[in-house]
Amino acid sequence: MEDRPVRIPSPALSFVPIIVLVGMLFFAIRIFGSSTLEGASQIVLLVATAVCALIAMTCCRVRWKTIEAAIVQNITSVAVAVLILLLVGALSGSWMVSGIIPTMIYYGVQIIHPDIFLVSTCLICILVSVITGSSWTTVATIGIALYGIGKVQGFSDGWIAGAIISGAYFGDKISPLSDTTVLASSVTETPLFKHIQYMMITTVPSVTITLAIFLIAGFAYETTSSESILGFTQRLGGTFRISPWLLLVPAIMGVMIARRVPTLIMLFASAALAGVFAIIFQPGLLHDIAGMDTRGAASTFKGTLQMFFAATNIDTGDAAVNELVTTRGMAGMMNTIWLIVCAMCFGGAMTASNMLASITSVFLRFMKRTVGLVASTAVSGLFLNVCTADQYLSLILTGNMFKDIYRHKGYESRLLSRTLEDSVTVTSPLVPWNTCGMTQATVLGVPTFTYLPYCFFNIISPLMSILVAATGYKIKKWKDEKNQDLAAG
Repeated sequence: MEDRPVRIPSPALSFVPIIVLVGMLFFAIRIFGSSTLEGASQIVLLVATAVCALIAMTCCRVRWKTIEAAIVQNITSVAVAVLILLLVGALSGSWMVSGIIPTMIYYGVQIIHPDIFLVSTCLICILVSVITGSSWTTVATIGIALYGIGKVQGFSDGWIAGAIISGAYFGDKISPLSDTTVLASSVTETPLFKHIQYMMITTVPSVTITLAIFLIAGFAYETTSSESILGFTQRLGGTFRISPWLLLVPAIMGVMIARRVPTLIMLFASAALAGVFAIIFQPGLLHDIAGMDTRGAASTFKGTLQMFFAATNIDTGDAAVNELVTTRGMAGMMNTIWLIVCAMCFGGAMTASNMLASITSVFLRFMKRTVGLVASTAVSGLFLNVCTADQYLSLILTGNMFKDIYRHKGYESRLLSRTLEDSVTVTSPLVPWNTCGMTQATVLGVPTFTYLPYCFFNIISPLMSILVAATGYKIKKWKDEKNQDLAAG
């Protein structure tokens, strides 16, 4: 007996799982607060997945095996991201206990003046992210150190994280080493450097406005007194052995980045090297972390391993400094990994049921003019970031969905590739259950909704893309007859 044909769900029916997801998350966040990511959000995503699957199987005749295959494919696609998350956890723990991050904070608060801290933080993260091509690596290394400096100087979590993430996603968007930059150009069949050059039209104004905001805010912000900063540095110096030699580890990591060493190898090597430096420079801390009665090789071995995988609570004699140097290790990433897996289940179910395609078709009605086309693309990209919980899937799905439309309307492919980066890449850390949003919130220890209002570059970029489209600046259509035929074909 042949299977009955699959029905395409209506947009109204397709919105039901989204409404369930957003509604339950609203109540979960109000009830659980900052601990929502410890299980409540995961359950909400699984319930929304179940609702989506139930509607697909009963109303749209989609087989469970189809949904299951899409979920498995989604989870498989984030396997490398999960490994990176685990190594980021090990890296952050080892860099803190070994004294690398405390050393960077110790020297950083003496070099960076509080008035220019926010703009300096954004600029430093821009530089590092352009060189590395990775927002995750930027946040997990220099980002954590800058966060510590900002806390010492008295800035709020939202302002610090907003400056870090704004800078980190500038490079993630525009660096030729960034996988999202390469992916956006590949999906739209746009030459890489042509794609990067065209992005400058929207990216330069966005980052200029962002830097101006952080510069003004830095001068207007009431920071901690110099006496309090001195007290922080004394606590760090009294707990950790501060030494310029510890800065060799980030320097070596910089060399690996310059030589384009694969991310997994680079993170593993940097964490392992930090472990060696911890044994050399902070043996006392390792013994304290181990919690053994006797000190020796066994105690050092246990403390070193715990530094990588477990949470560490180092007593500096000051509650604020204690909070600053607390680490989560690899175990601290498990809630994020659990959430990613659940988010991939929801994204897979929405894709297999054709609900995503049905919803995005609504946006196609607003594409009568250039600004409508770009706005529809941007909104679709943001919407897919919310639904699929993964920027890579969102880039691919949005690019494939709009590629033929841009071609038929005679627009250059670089307009689509730029809009994808302006909307998908930079908004991914603003969604709490997106892989990027979860990762940055976990690594920095700042909830997504806390830093979201201060991620000015990420907020301004899609708006700038629509604004430039409204002016028509540098937006060209095929003019010669040959290319018109190609566009129409």
